[in-house]
Amino acid sequence: MKRLLTIMAVLSLPVYSISQSPAAKALVAKMTLEEKVNLVVGMGMNIPGLNNGAPVVGQTADKVPGAAGTTFAIPRLGIPATVLADGPAGLRIEPKRKDDPRTYYATAWPVGTLLASTWDTELVGKVGRAMGNEVREYAADVLLAPALNIHRNSLGGRNFEYYSEDPLVAGKMAAAMVNGIERNGVGTSIKHFAANNQETNRNTVNTILSERALREIYLKGFQITVKEAQPWTVMSSYNLINGTYTSEDYNLLSTILRKEWGFKGIVMTDWFGGKDAVAQMKAGNDLLMPGRPDQKKAITNAVIQGTLPGSVLDLNAGRIVDYILGSPAYKKYAFSNKPDLKAHAALARTAASAGIILLKNENQALPLKNNLRLAAYGNTSYSFIAGGTGSGDVNEAYTISLVQGLETAGYQLNNEILNTYKKYLDDYTAQHPKKEFIREMMDPTPAAPEFDKYSALLSTKTDLTDAALITIGRNAGEFRDRKKENDFYLSEQETSLIKNVAEAYHQKGKNVIVVINSGGMIDIASWSNYADAIVLAWQGGQEAGNAVADILSGKVNPSGKLATSIPVRYEDEASSKNFPGIEFPEKASTGMLGMKAIPAEVIYEEGIYVGYRYFSTFNIKPAYAFGYGLSYTNFSYGALKLSSPLLHGKISAGISVTNTGKTAGKEVVQLYITAPGKTLDKPAIELKAFAKTKLLAPGETQTLRFEISASDLASYDATRSVWVAEAGEYQLKAGSSSDRILQTAHLTLAKEVITEKCHKVMAPTVTFNELKK
Repeated sequence: MKRLLTIMAVLSLPVYSISQSPAAKALVAKMTLEEKVNLVVGMGMNIPGLNNGAPVVGQTADKVPGAAGTTFAIPRLGIPATVLADGPAGLRIEPKRKDDPRTYYATAWPVGTLLASTWDTELVGKVGRAMGNEVREYAADVLLAPALNIHRNSLGGRNFEYYSEDPLVAGKMAAAMVNGIERNGVGTSIKHFAANNQETNRNTVNTILSERALREIYLKGFQITVKEAQPWTVMSSYNLINGTYTSEDYNLLSTILRKEWGFKGIVMTDWFGGKDAVAQMKAGNDLLMPGRPDQKKAITNAVIQGTLPGSVLDLNAGRIVDYILGSPAYKKYAFSNKPDLKAHAALARTAASAGIILLKNENQALPLKNNLRLAAYGNTSYSFIAGGTGSGDVNEAYTISLVQGLETAGYQLNNEILNTYKKYLDDYTAQHPKKEFIREMMDPTPAAPEFDKYSALLSTKTDLTDAALITIGRNAGEFRDRKKENDFYLSEQETSLIKNVAEAYHQKGKNVIVVINSGGMIDIASWSNYADAIVLAWQGGQEAGNAVADILSGKVNPSGKLATSIPVRYEDEASSKNFPGIEFPEKASTGMLGMKAIPAEVIYEEGIYVGYRYFSTFNIKPAYAFGYGLSYTNFSYGALKLSSPLLHGKISAGISVTNTGKTAGKEVVQLYITAPGKTLDKPAIELKAFAKTKLLAPGETQTLRFEISASDLASYDATRSVWVAEAGEYQLKAGSSSDRILQTAHLTLAKEVITEKCHKVMAPTVTFNELKK
């Protein structure tokens, strides 16, 4: 694939401002320079495990222990401190407090990949509303979530936090989450803006990509979220885009985000993000988190010396005041510290089961019959992974394992196998205790090697059990991406386990079910023939084991669908050729928290051809296609009917779905388009809409309707800086996955339509070798 990168001149624009409330303007006018500077720089951060727990930067007020940071209070003006807390899978705070017998656990919700796999924005909104309730009742003001970066590569360390490889799915899920959370009168911070698709060298990597790829793939989800949900805050990312740190990029933060999209809130940095505090102020990055004394000094000196206009600082400070005036802290909300964790756990279980994906089901392996005797193999069957590590982790009261969930559902687990695994895992944990949070995040304790002394168990327990379950677990998180060996690809022990268990049980005519407990993708194609059923359980939060048991037992009919393609081989992914980029170790320095900072760059050579856009266009067959997922029932689709074959303004598309099986179930209808592709290169198909049916009884039919406008057909033309729908005939394709199209209709656009004019903001692409000059 050719390295075609759009080279465009920087457009010099005046500072773009938004109207502020009279109250905010009046308060800023009363502030001293010191107070304004304090307001735009956070109050520092306590980091457990470093510096004996003392603040390592600035000063911080631990209003909510374990929260990520606070804004500065100005008591004489009635401006309180506000609390910002992680994270994407639930509120992250300390569960126990000094000299306090009470506990402050939060709900560990299913991770982003699972929630997106529900394809159910209404359900995601309910999760958001419950999550926001915990934020409010535990006295936080902003939840640093949701995260909606694109699954560019299967090895992305934080993919579990993100929703999809597709920006429409990511945007719709994030908008639903934001609207749900903010109904509680608390804020969100959508992150990480933008093109932050790897952890390797995340603070220093220069992401080089075309403006079309940036706008169509990596910004589109954020644009959808801003327009449909108007989050309180946006978090800029660590990386550079074409040579400029995102937190210092005026065109990204002010021209695109505010002027083009109409964003009304504040922009904050990711923690310790960027380099130049003054450049961040000028770019429209209002709040620097967690805040450092040197940033305050730099901003103060710049104002005094005239290199930072006071009007810019006033604008940044005014936006922050507007945010504070809407916060629970300002309104003196009487928080309870008692959210309804029991009700939230029940919702977490419902959400988890809705996003679990049935990838394979042969020999009537599932659902399991009642009261079966089961053998559970694999470490993770006994130590389920609720969610990823780092800021996306949650301090929950418990996590239900697969074995616990199955026992609760009435299945008989072989005790000798259970006790053997439990002893092995307990011994390993005792010898490898986890470290304090920040040290564990930076240097994770290795998971126990897969238990491999199971031969004697197989020889004696196969006759005594009716089926075998094997769980393969994976975890990942901040600071590092995953690896191909022993991570994406199974380890030798794991492969042998699946093969040996399958051979033993198949010789007896018994089924083997493999459960995948992972936040991201793993290789499945190389071993799938050994399994009778494969269930992708993702990381389902604290109720994960119960949710998987609900699916395995048939209590819940699986309706999850992949929001990210699973390749046959890692090497089949377009980005595998350049992920995670190249390093320049000769320029290494000391960076965040004393870690080594190595300048790096990554070129997004694949452009817009990410995930299914690449597979479908270049005829590369994935192991499991985007949108794929099985059910215990079957569905048929009626004809795809358009309100008009000609597009003038908007048309509606309708399709009926009928449950033709014997079990009640839900179906996800995905609406793709194939464009003429005469004036711009276009993917073979692109998702433009989706909807999930209600629970359909056997024989029941539901009609789903979609609206299509020229904006849905448009692509970004970087040469003209416009979104344009080209003239010609479009194919609208309704299917149950990207490679299973069931109905097609034709739509004609008589002439080209420019749906949006944009500013020419893309800087020339700058490589590291050019930067260091």
